[in-house]
Amino acid sequence: MISSEKQLLTALIITHDEEQNIRTVLENLSFADEIIVVDSFSSDQTFQIASSFENVHVIQHTFENFASQRNFALSLASHSWILFIDADERLTPELKKEIVLVINQENETVAYFMHRTFMFMNKRLRFSGWQTDKIIRLFKKENAFYNHEKIVHEKLIINGEVGKLKNKLVHFSYSSFGDYKQKMIFYGKLKAHEELAKNTNPNFFHFYIRPAYQFLHQYIIRLGFLDGKKGVIICYLNALSVFERFQELKKIKNQN
Repeated sequence: MISSEKQLLTALIITHDEEQNIRTVLENLSFADEIIVVDSFSSDQTFQIASSFENVHVIQHTFENFASQRNFALSLASHSWILFIDADERLTPELKKEIVLVINQENETVAYFMHRTFMFMNKRLRFSGWQTDKIIRLFKKENAFYNHEKIVHEKLIINGEVGKLKNKLVHFSYSSFGDYKQKMIFYGKLKAHEELAKNTNPNFFHFYIRPAYQFLHQYIIRLGFLDGKKGVIICYLNALSVFERFQELKKIKNQN
C-alpha cells in the first residue's frame, strides 16, 4: 500500500580525500530530497567540489572512527528515511526507482539490505568472497545507529523489520593496487583498536595463521581463483589487512 504522504529521503556521505569520486556520487544522488556530506578535513579538493553543489550541505568534522563519524552524520539528517552511501558507490536508475517505491510503501519494514556488485578497475569481480556481499544502506534513522564497538566495517544496529532490495548497488572500491593497498592497511590499523579493546595478545597465530587463512578462505573456499589475477590481488590485499591489524596491535601494546 502506498503512503498517502510522500516520504522524503536524506542521502548521507562521509568523505576524506575523495576528489576523484565526489562530483559523480553527488550527481548520482540528485534524486534525494536532502544531501549531506560530512568531510573529515580532506587534504585534496573534496570539500571545495562538494561545496560547489547548491543542493548539498557540507560540514567538516574531525574523524575519530567510522562508527562515530556515521552517527554524527545521522544526527544532521532532517528526514526519517536515510540513504547512507560511500563515495565509491553508485546507484543504477533501477535502484533509485526501487528506493523511492519502497520508502513510500506502508509496511513494517524499517531498513533494507542491498546486494553490491564489486568493480575491479571498472570490471565486475564475480567471486573472491564478493558474490554474496550485501549491506544495509537504506533505513529509518529513528530505528538505527552504528555500533561504537565496531570502528571499521561498522555494524548498523536495526530495531525493527529488515527487507531486501532487488536491484544492486555498484561498488567501485578498487581503482588501483596502491589505493586499495593503502585502504586495507588503514582498515587494518583501525581494527587493531578493536582487538585492543578485546585484550588480544598477538602471537604467531595472529601474525601468520590468521592472514594465511584469510587468503585461502577467499581464494579457495570463496572461489577467488575463478577471478584469475584479480582474485589473487584482492585476496592478498585483504590478507595484508589482517597482518597489519596485529602488527599495529603489537606496536600499540609495546608503547603502553
